[in-house]
Amino acid sequence: MHNIYNEWMPAVDDQHTHDYAALARDIKRWAAELGFADTGISGTDLGGDERHLEHWLESGHHGEMEYMARHGAKRSRPAELEPGTQRVISVRMDYIPPGTSNAWDVLADGETGYVARYALGRDYHKLMRNRLQQLAGRIHDVVGDFGYRAYVDSAPVLEKALARNAGLGWIGKHTVLINRRAGSYFFLGELYTDLPLPVDEPASAHCGSCNRCIEICPTQAILGPYRLDARRCISYLTIELKGSIPEELRAPMGNRIFGCDDCQLICPWNKFAQATAEPDFAPRHRLDGAKLVELFGWGEQEFLKRTEGMAIRRTGYEGWLRNIAVALGNAPPSAVARDALNARANDASSIVREHVTWALSRQHR
Repeated sequence: MHNIYNEWMPAVDDQHTHDYAALARDIKRWAAELGFADTGISGTDLGGDERHLEHWLESGHHGEMEYMARHGAKRSRPAELEPGTQRVISVRMDYIPPGTSNAWDVLADGETGYVARYALGRDYHKLMRNRLQQLAGRIHDVVGDFGYRAYVDSAPVLEKALARNAGLGWIGKHTVLINRRAGSYFFLGELYTDLPLPVDEPASAHCGSCNRCIEICPTQAILGPYRLDARRCISYLTIELKGSIPEELRAPMGNRIFGCDDCQLICPWNKFAQATAEPDFAPRHRLDGAKLVELFGWGEQEFLKRTEGMAIRRTGYEGWLRNIAVALGNAPPSAVARDALNARANDASSIVREHVTWALSRQHR
């Protein structure tokens, strides 16, 4: 665990003199000033979530995401991941930019590529981690040296369970965190700390009998309430999977070329979603509704240049072409689409060639 000097140091001996209730209120105020939409504090007990994770892994629903099985119980036991942890400060940051093209309109236009709304602008990891470091700095100004570590989807952390326990929202049937006042379009981050702060009340669930997210999933990846088979999830297929996309899942992917939002788009709670005030999340290169043929024409260097500092880099150039080839196969038949595919029929990547061949067979249907 880091202290403000980037190394572990136990909490100072006179910590008992601090008013931790007042400090918790200050932390939430400072976090809001740093651009976080909401902040909560939880303890470290995740016993029920640990059992859920173990069952999910035993079922093989994590697919090729081997990192989910690493680190043993540290993912669900914060004090084992970072010895000395007593509390977790969870934060969330809205990410939908104002003025973004309507998601349903993009999904309905088979000639455009759909990119998950969280990935349209700058990668959030570094931005949020820097803000969390600034938050730690403000805490240090009050309490002096203290133990902490900042996380933004960067270590074995059960962030949704911690955020739920901190009162930031409940985990919906699609396994995404939902906030009553803001829907689900937000990022999460954490500060593990040795400060004995007062904890917030966990959020209660409010999905009721609604199953819209389960019913709308294009690939039926949500097997039932709170049961996601990542191997069928379009986010997994377009980002995590490095080989061939199973042929039976290609047509249901439609024009989704990086991630998928359907289960969130259909969620009634997202009528309360808040637009982000963070300019770095604004869409780059018209990716909120760019034409597939245009994107398929990017060379590798162009891809690397245009996606610098963006989450889209994660799929890699080969994965990018593979995903767009599938979308072109699902696009309305046209000479333009066939020409674009034929131009990559002899691509150096066998993965790309395979998906181009499939797409051409669909274009000639």
